[in-house]
Formats: sequence, C-alpha cells, structure tokens
Amino acid sequence: MSSSSFSESAASGPAAPARVLGTVDAVVIGMGAMVGAGVFAVLAPAARTAGGWLPLALVIAGVVAYCNATSSARLAACHPQWGGTYVYGRERLGAGWGYVAGWAFVVGKVASCAAMALTFGVYVWPGEPRVGALALVAVMAAVDYRGVRLSVRVVRVLLVVVLAVLALVVVVAWGSGAAEVARLVRVERWHGLAAVLSSAGMLFFAFAGYARIGTLGAEVRDPERVIPRAVGWALGIVLVVYGLVVASALAVLGPGVLSRSSAPLADVVEAGGFGSLVPVVAAGAAVACAGVLLSLMLGTSRTVAVMAADGHLPGWLGVVHSRSGAPHRAVVAVGAVVAVIVVVADVRGAIGFSAFGVLLYYAVANASALRLGPAENRPFLAVPVVGLVGCVVLAFCLPLGSVLGGVLVIGAGAGVFVVRRWWSGELVG
Repeated sequence: MSSSSFSESAASGPAAPARVLGTVDAVVIGMGAMVGAGVFAVLAPAARTAGGWLPLALVIAGVVAYCNATSSARLAACHPQWGGTYVYGRERLGAGWGYVAGWAFVVGKVASCAAMALTFGVYVWPGEPRVGALALVAVMAAVDYRGVRLSVRVVRVLLVVVLAVLALVVVVAWGSGAAEVARLVRVERWHGLAAVLSSAGMLFFAFAGYARIGTLGAEVRDPERVIPRAVGWALGIVLVVYGLVVASALAVLGPGVLSRSSAPLADVVEAGGFGSLVPVVAAGAAVACAGVLLSLMLGTSRTVAVMAADGHLPGWLGVVHSRSGAPHRAVVAVGAVVAVIVVVADVRGAIGFSAFGVLLYYAVANASALRLGPAENRPFLAVPVVGLVGCVVLAFCLPLGSVLGGVLVIGAGAGVFVVRRWWSGELVG
C-alpha cells in the first residue's frame, strides 16, 4: 500500500470541542493510561518469555516507546486534533495509511479495554470476573459520556491511589529485607533474542498510554507547547516507576517465581512478611485497571468519531454532544464492543492482540514523522527510524496467535477500505 494508491482525505472531522486540558491534565491522561497495565497484567507473561532477561526486554520496550513518543509529540503539535496517528498518517502519508493506523488503533485499543476490564474482574470478583468486568465497562462508559472534564478528575484520583500502592510495594520489597540484589545481577541462560523481543512486545502494551494525549489533541490548550511537554513528562515518570517495580519484583521473587505468579505484586508484599497488605495491593490493581480503562475509552472513542466523520465508519458515530463535548455515540459503541469481547475473550489473548495493533499504529506514526519538515520541529532522523523498525520487529515477535489474529483483522479492515475506494472509482488508473 503506498501513499500514491490512496487520495488524501479532505474531511475535516467532527465539530471542534472546547480546549480545556492543560499540561497537568494531559500528563494525568497519559500516565493514567500507562500506570497499572504493565504491572498488573503484563509483568508475569513477559517474565515467562524472557526469564531473568526481563530488564533487557523492559529497556528495549522503553527505547521503542521513547522513539514513538517523540515522533507522536512532534506530529501532535502540528495536528492538534482528535484521532492521533489516524490524522498524522492521513495528512502525511495518504488516506490509506491513515485508515490502517486508525483501524489498528481502534481494534487494538478495544482489545486493551477488554484486557483491563477482565483484569479488574479477576481482582474484585475472582469467582465471576466477567461480571465485574462488564460492570466496570458500564461505569467508565458513563463517565466518558459526561465529557473530558469529569473524566480527567476521575483519572487523577485513580492515578494517585495507584502510585501510592506501587510506592508501598517498592518500600516493602526493599525495606523488609526480602529483596536480594543478586537476583537482579545473576546471569541466566540466554533465552534467545526472539524471546526477549517477544517479551518486549508484551511490555510495550504498558507504555502505549502517551498516545492518549495526541488522540485528545482537539481538547488540549496551546497544543503546540503542551502536547510535547506532556508526552515527555508522562513517559519519563512511567519509565522510572516501571523500572523500580520490575527491579523490586525480580529482586524479591526471582524470574522463576515471578513468571508463575498470577498476582506478582501481591506475592512481593507477602514474601516481604506483610501478607496483611495483599488486599491493599489487590485494590490498587483494581483501581489501576479502572483508570487505564477510562483513559483507553477516551482515546478510542475520539478516534472512532473522527474516522466516522471521514466516512470510514458510520457517520452517526461522529456526532458530538452539545453539552458535554464528548462524541457520545462513539462512546456508547466502544463500550458495547468492549462488553462483547469481555464475554468471549481471555486476558492474555487480548493483550497480545492489542500489542500487535498498537505497534503497527506507532509504525505509521514514525513513518509520518519522517515526512515532517525542518520548520515543523522534525526529530533527529534516528528517532523515527528506530521507532519504525522497532515497532515492526516487536509486532512480529509477539506470540504467533497474536500475530495471526492481528494480521487477519487489520488486513480485513484494509481490504474493506480498498474495496470501498475501488467501488467508488477512486482507485481507477
């Protein structure tokens, strides 16, 4: 698929909402979408794949995330609209690549929403996790429906709670004497580059939240200044938090026990002799999943709305509520699809599928950044190049089922786009 194959979209998107988000609000949205996902849902599966080389996988995921964040921030400053990389791809590479990015984002993030909801259900209602997940989806959709102001206030409260719980885990790990530095520096057998890259691909699932700042660009004040700053701060803080938590979990449990754990941070505090804090950690996990879910639904509903306004999805999804400023129909539609996935999917399958879609989404973002001009604050050439190559490599190093499922669903969406353009006569010649 090349940019010459598809004409540029002239659609301007849904009616512009009010710009109400400042720097702190944008940082909160980005961190709220990241903090919790990797720690409570991805850490153990990633450890099973990489073993004691989990820190290396985290570094690789962090480098790719940095490149993606830098490219996305520069693009968002130039295109402060709803839609994120869907808009960047459309404007810089052509309508076809924009559509692929938007479709990959929507299907990937809907899967992320389901993963977070299911993880919430496991913690709050182990006997009936899908019921708890469905209840959370309904509540978060209702909050999103009310508009971004209320959503930011809710995410801010949830984020403070989660950071406090993670700080508690780190303090217990190192203050109790259960942590052993030797577990961090002991050299294990090499699991193979493919295994480490697969683990990095899963860990990348935890870093993708900074995109929420770009997809909400139409609601950010002074976007040229605020968005790059907020993306940098959000990613930098989360990198530090994840580094501390991963080091604590490995130092206390070791890679073997960590890889088999269904609740690794709860196991850390229990191993440290503070079993009474396990319910606190479980509550923190539930709150983290709720905050991530709300941030995910915010970004996904806005991308659905702008794709609908461009004619790629049913037009009624692009309508903006006159009072809340939210794309309320898109919010309801996203919530309904997430609910269906919650009923039929499992957490690990949803995570792998989500990671594949989001990595392709950022591959388009980096390719779009290569088209920025010097006057548009183009990043150093190595940044989008490393980001582009890293995204493609990590995407295809994910578990085979995730890759095949992602190729099938995203390929089907791209096929629909091509058929529609051919039917309308826009691909003739």
